[in-house]
Amino acid sequence: MDIIFLGGLEIKTIIGIYDWERETKQTVVLDIQMAYDITPAAKSDEIVDTLDYKAVSKRIISFVETSKFFLVEKLIEEIANIIRTEFNVPWVKIILNKKGAIRGASDVGIIIERGEKN
Repeated sequence: MDIIFLGGLEIKTIIGIYDWERETKQTVVLDIQMAYDITPAAKSDEIVDTLDYKAVSKRIISFVETSKFFLVEKLIEEIANIIRTEFNVPWVKIILNKKGAIRGASDVGIIIERGEKN
């Protein structure tokens, strides 16, 4: 299976359990890998035959910017669900980095994989 990816997608959102986090947008950084068969697009050279990563990124940016979850666990799971259901992606791997969440650590986050990679 082929993999289409988005790397370093930075989005500001309300995320966190503390009072100040409920009022101040923070940046999350997403790295997303999506299994998708690119063979039809390679033959046709037509965008309709592949996964439109611009459409995926616009949808995820819109969703994350307007979300107000307490936990990154909930946010990352919802992102995976959107990608798999709305874009017919059989497998997705997402790294969510909540930079600066822990003093002294440059990176803090979660990595998940959902679906079958084939």
